Amino acid sequence: MRAVIATDKGGPEVLRLEEQPDVVPGPDEVLIDVAAAGLNRADLLQRQGLYPPPPGASEVIGMECSGTVVSVGDRVTRWSPGDQVCALLAGGGYATQVVVPEGQVMPVPDGVSLVDAAALPEVACTVWSNVFMVGGLRPDETLLVHGGAGGIGTMAIQLAHALGARVLTTAGTPEKRELCTSLGADVAIDYHEDWVAQVREAGGADVVLDNMGAKYLMDNVGVLKDEGRLVIIGMQGGTKAEIDLNALLRKRGAVIATNLRGRPVAGKSAICASVVEHVWPLVASGDVRPVVGAVLPLAEAAEAHRLMEAGTHTGKILLTTAG
Repeated sequence: MRAVIATDKGGPEVLRLEEQPDVVPGPDEVLIDVAAAGLNRADLLQRQGLYPPPPGASEVIGMECSGTVVSVGDRVTRWSPGDQVCALLAGGGYATQVVVPEGQVMPVPDGVSLVDAAALPEVACTVWSNVFMVGGLRPDETLLVHGGAGGIGTMAIQLAHALGARVLTTAGTPEKRELCTSLGADVAIDYHEDWVAQVREAGGADVVLDNMGAKYLMDNVGVLKDEGRLVIIGMQGGTKAEIDLNALLRKRGAVIATNLRGRPVAGKSAICASVVEHVWPLVASGDVRPVVGAVLPLAEAAEAHRLMEAGTHTGKILLTTAG
C-alpha cells in the first residue's frame, strides 16, 4: 500500500507518499480500501511531533476516512467485503488502506458520496459526543461555537440548529460568517471585535464548544448562562490559564475538557453507534450535510497541510486516493 509518512518532525515539507507494508485486519478489525481521508487540526500537531498517536495505533497520520471494505477479521459480524463505509480512526488515514476496529466503522449516510463521507466521522463524533452527550445541549438552549466556518464548527451549527437550539458563532471574515448563517447560525460574530460583549448582548450561552483553550478560558466562563457548560476540545490558544472559581461557582457552571482520539475502542464505538442512530438520519434528510472546502490528491498532503495552516479554508479538507 501507499501511505503519507512524516520523515521528520517539522513543517509540511516533511510529508512524503511512500510504499509501505500491507496492513492485515485482526480478529475484530475491518480492512478498508481508502477512497478519501479527512484532515484535522490534530494532524498538524502530529506532524510537528506534538501529538503522538495512542499506544498501538498506526504512526501514519489521519483520524478519519471513507472507502470500501476489502476483508474482515474472524469475529467481525457487521461488515462484509464491498460495503461502502466511513470510519473514525486513531491513526492511519493518509493511506490507500487502513485497518479499523469494527465498532468505529459506520455506513456512508444516504445521499452522501463516498469521497464526501470522509468529511463526516471526526466532526460528527466530536460534535455529537461533546455538545450533546457531554454538554447536554437541549432544544430550548443556546450554543456558542468558536470557529464556526471550520469542520467542527460547520457540523456543530447544523446539528444544533436541526435539533432546535439557538446558535451563536464566531468567524473571522464576512464570507465565513455568511457561510455560518447559511448553515443555521442565528448570530455570527467577528472574533476580531469584542465577541464577549456581543455574546452577552445576545443573551449568553448554555453550552460553549471551544477549540482555543487557555486564551478564551475566562471569556468563555464570562458568557455562560446559569448552569452553563464550557466544553474544551482544543488548545489552539494555549494550555495554561488561571480561572476565577468564584465566577464559575456563582453561575453553577461546569468546565469540561475532553478528547476523542485517546478514548478506548469501546468508548469510541459507543459514540459511533450513537452518531449513526441520531446524526445519520439528519444527514440523509439533508438537514445536515458535509461541508467540503477542498479536495486534493494524497500525494499533495503537504499542500493540504499548508492550506489548513493558512486558515483561509472553510469546512473540511480531504485527501483522495483516486489517480
